Amino acid sequence: MKFTLSWLKEHLDTEASAAEIAARLTAIGLEVESITDPGAGLKDFIVGEVVTAEKHPNADKLRLCKVSDGKDSLQIVCGAPNARAGIKVVLARPGTVIPASGDVLKLGTIRGVESRGMMCSARELLLGEDHNGIIELKAGARVGAPVVAALVEAGLLADDPLFDVAITPNRGDAASVFGIARDLAASGLGTLKTDKVQPVAGTFPSPKTITLDFTPENKDACPVFAGRLIRGVKNGPAPQWVQDRLKSVGMKSISALVDATNLIAQDRGRPLHVFDADRLSGNLQARMARDGEPVAALDEKTYVLDAETIVIADDSHARGIAGIMGGMDSGSFADTKNVFLESAWFDPARIARAGRKLSIVSDARYRFERGVDPQFVLPGLELCTRLILEWCGGEASDVVIAGALPPAHKPIAFDPALVQSFGGIVVPREKIIGTLQELGFVVEDHGVLQVVPPSWRHDVDGPADLVEEVVRIYGLADVPSVPLERGNAVAAPVLSKAQRRTRTARRAIAARGFNECVTFSFIAREQAKLFGGGDDARQLSNPIASDLDALRPSILPSLLAAGARNAARGFANLQLFEIGAAFDSGMPEAQKTVAAALRTGHAERHWKKGGEGTELFAVKADLLATLEAITGAPMSAPVTQGGPAWYHPGRSGTIAMGPKVIAQFGELHPKVLAAFGLKVPAAGFEIFLDAIPEPKSKGKAKPLFAPSAFQAIERDFAFVVDAKLAAGEIVKAVKLADRALIDSVSVFDVYEGKGVPDGKKSVAVAVRIQPRDATLTEAEIEALAQKIVAGVVKLGATLRS
Repeated sequence: MKFTLSWLKEHLDTEASAAEIAARLTAIGLEVESITDPGAGLKDFIVGEVVTAEKHPNADKLRLCKVSDGKDSLQIVCGAPNARAGIKVVLARPGTVIPASGDVLKLGTIRGVESRGMMCSARELLLGEDHNGIIELKAGARVGAPVVAALVEAGLLADDPLFDVAITPNRGDAASVFGIARDLAASGLGTLKTDKVQPVAGTFPSPKTITLDFTPENKDACPVFAGRLIRGVKNGPAPQWVQDRLKSVGMKSISALVDATNLIAQDRGRPLHVFDADRLSGNLQARMARDGEPVAALDEKTYVLDAETIVIADDSHARGIAGIMGGMDSGSFADTKNVFLESAWFDPARIARAGRKLSIVSDARYRFERGVDPQFVLPGLELCTRLILEWCGGEASDVVIAGALPPAHKPIAFDPALVQSFGGIVVPREKIIGTLQELGFVVEDHGVLQVVPPSWRHDVDGPADLVEEVVRIYGLADVPSVPLERGNAVAAPVLSKAQRRTRTARRAIAARGFNECVTFSFIAREQAKLFGGGDDARQLSNPIASDLDALRPSILPSLLAAGARNAARGFANLQLFEIGAAFDSGMPEAQKTVAAALRTGHAERHWKKGGEGTELFAVKADLLATLEAITGAPMSAPVTQGGPAWYHPGRSGTIAMGPKVIAQFGELHPKVLAAFGLKVPAAGFEIFLDAIPEPKSKGKAKPLFAPSAFQAIERDFAFVVDAKLAAGEIVKAVKLADRALIDSVSVFDVYEGKGVPDGKKSVAVAVRIQPRDATLTEAEIEALAQKIVAGVVKLGATLRS
């Protein structure tokens, strides 16, 4: 909702500044999004004076001018016919941004002569459409001074701040300048000017009648419809002050007839429409559209309507989409002589539905779907009639009305003590009554107040709404912040164990460089089949889209689809994850919470390392780091080779605790990648959060960190083993040699080739030995080494010399 300060003051008698008004509006719940200073974009322009204006040596229609900026004389080439010595002009120097084009002015050469600035026209400054010559300022303008004051003095720029206020969907009453003024007056920032609308007496009966043609089921679509004929009008431009006012809030002036309706809509929140009466066939009626009925609207588009849309029609066909947009074939034009002015009240829900379905955004829809004042149907008609007669002449008929105004609000029983219990503030009873009355509520005090909301406040229907009205006028910023009382100094945890586990997993995966995705739990059935799903039990009976027709058996398809979309746009190297639901069947108990992650693309290209694709072991490291964060301890569960069919059979693994699989990982199968159109390598993992057992409680406090005081020892061992033996088996055997002394074991080399028998491989491990009680002797170290070798030899290994 936009309005200027001067426009507001036509309805509000106040001396408050723009800043004070903005602060008060925000305090009473009408958030000011911006205040625009009309001269802000002209701050770099100054007043210049043309000292000389000579003919350009190389062009007949150009003049070579010397222009003073108060300090220096600038040479400027100008083509304006009124460029002459002695006039004051709007001067733009190099580096100034020209509002009309957005270009930064630079030094230029025109017909071989350098030009060091620009003298501006009204169009170039967005102050009008005049481009026939440069602006001539008043002779008293001071050369070198900022030009804004001179433009205001010349009447070319209004010193009038523009407000832009955000209106919530329930506050249709604030979608007008008068409504804004009414709220400000109620808050004490001025006095509301409430001139009564005087009706215009008709001089003849209306030759056109209006009717309501609705069934009992939809009679509430338009309870009241009013109008009148105005004959003998002369359509043309609206008065200049009207054009300027509409332009100031971003509206285009069209003609006197149309501008009159737009002005009333913006000023009083009452949308109206003007029909060219001579283009209508017979009488008017409000009715529901017929399925498939077309309307050629004012935006030059034809809309096909359904039976849930309200229309204004004549005896031949629909002439406009009620409450949204009028029709092109019955609008007003330059040759319009007789008009029918329409004012009605339409059901907000039906208007909102039709507007969304037709994708039409209009000022009328904006107001009707928020709810306009039904009692202002006739006063709005009278105001617009008076403007049309004043601007276009003619004579008005009697008003014709169909239907009746909706019934008034029922009284609400209201206990003023609720303001304190609901709002947390203490407001005197008299102040509560006065505030409600200032807002237009009728209040009768019978101990418990009986409050009747005004006709323009359709959103108020209970005591809580009345508390909100009192509190917001009192000032939302003045409501004290009061901490909730708590029985204990430390709040009890509110997250469940499952929620804490999910949060821990999310943080751990994100810390590994992954970006979180939020996707649908539905995927295409063909994709679900690739991951063990796609059966009838997980098929949706009413999918939201044809390609989202199955419950996903895994989160990886959703991540693969996201990866494929990014790769197709040139972003192939990705790390994505999601924590969400996967489904083993269509039953509620078959839903499981899964943390899944995906790496796609190639490794970073660097001269120190090769450019291999996404590695299995990088994903394995991501998985183990996440599991350790979740369990709070190093992962001791065994990793076995192989995984589900959607992973590569030789490059995947599974982690289980007993019979329960808690995680699986690996490179994605080439067939799966091809099905998703992903042309880069991809590897991922899945953690089944519900399957991870809760750690045994070890008390609330963690044990103190007690590092050993003795020197650690590192020893390397190389074993020749069967090529099919997993390196993890060797690591496990080494750790079993002495759990107390062996701190860590890591594989640092795997070799097959010359020097190693066929069918064998060499695996080298680094063992870190950390004594706790005393420094180990050489004999003790040797004895431990022998135990390590003996444990691995049991796997069929030999120590490599």
